[in-house]
Amino acid sequence: MTRETTSFVYVTYIASTPEKVFEAITRPDIARRYWGHENVSDWKPGSTWAHVRANDERTTELVGKVVEISPPTRLVITWASASQAADPGAYSRVTFEIEEYEDMVRLTVTHDELEAGSGMAKGITQGWPIVLSSLKSFLETGRSLDVFAKPIGA
Repeated sequence: MTRETTSFVYVTYIASTPEKVFEAITRPDIARRYWGHENVSDWKPGSTWAHVRANDERTTELVGKVVEISPPTRLVITWASASQAADPGAYSRVTFEIEEYEDMVRLTVTHDELEAGSGMAKGITQGWPIVLSSLKSFLETGRSLDVFAKPIGA
């Protein structure tokens, strides 16, 4: 029996360069400033990557492998909760496509191969918009957003 899958696509335009957007995703020292996590890898095809919380505990929350990398325009990684790393069926895929648009960049993030109705599918539909809004804010103004903020009254 095959599992039902779903996908999530988010597109944003950023007043930046492809190089700066790509670095913001792949360099731990930059990602921690707008994401609250570091994406740690040597960024070679087949290499592992880890999404490490940028705090004193340094908890690895997500893991995966680098599927494809073409700086500064494309990055494809697999993605799973660290607690489910041993389960091949737990992995989804994230594709970052970075396209130059005159004096800005169009960033398209496609998160697919997600198990429909799963906690991960629900989590990323809430997570990607705030993370990518924080990335945009950070690259355009130098100020990030609080990606851990909750709605008032929640």
